Amino acid sequence: MSFLVIDIGNTRLKWAVYAQADPHATLLGSGAAMLEAIDDLARAHWRGMPRPEGMLGCAVAGDAIRRRVEEQLAEAWQLQPCWAGSGSSAAGVHNGYEHPNRLGADRWAALLGARGRMVDRADGGPVAPALVVMVGTAVTVDALDHEGNFLGGLILPGFGLMLRALEIGTAGLKVPTGDVRDFPTNTSDALMSGGADAIAGALERMHRRLERRCGMAPKLILSGGAASKLAASVELPHEQIETLIFEGLLRLAAQR
Repeated sequence: MSFLVIDIGNTRLKWAVYAQADPHATLLGSGAAMLEAIDDLARAHWRGMPRPEGMLGCAVAGDAIRRRVEEQLAEAWQLQPCWAGSGSSAAGVHNGYEHPNRLGADRWAALLGARGRMVDRADGGPVAPALVVMVGTAVTVDALDHEGNFLGGLILPGFGLMLRALEIGTAGLKVPTGDVRDFPTNTSDALMSGGADAIAGALERMHRRLERRCGMAPKLILSGGAASKLAASVELPHEQIETLIFEGLLRLAAQR
């Protein structure tokens, strides 16, 4: 028995197979593909893999991409697709969004994964709040209090969107990708460092707000494809959890 989870972002699809629909289950395999290559999933990624007993995915890339993934699931295993959406509550998290169903399914899954980790670590004691930062094409900074209430969050452009905006709006800034530096001395590094500091500053402000709200320091969790690029610029204690969305999807699946 195994269970497949899929996260379709704006530029990449990530997948993982676990021994069962449980966040503590053994990871059996995982992979990723750019969206332009998803028509090869069945042949290039899933060929020869045992058929999962079920699947749950989240998708922010739109219905057309989702349908193409469903075709690959059918080709590989004749597997019935199931897609997660956000709701008013699930897996110990209460959704404080003004319109709960409009919260992105990936953000919702990440919050569920983070809450599960906080509860597990508390081991029956006080549960810490969490600030959940997903770094991808866009960046989301979501606040989860110690009682499991999603208080709200920020959406910022990611590194690529920031750089493209500057390229479009200014002259002479089409330069190679730079590195993050404390004191950049060339345009490439200045652009990359400016983007990193902008994102880091936003999450540090939200971290302070959440600490004031809860009366205790929140755990800072980074995830997403560009989390490692941001990590060096974040001065607060933090951890990177690449499986956070998968863990949230598994918690949702376990409730069904």
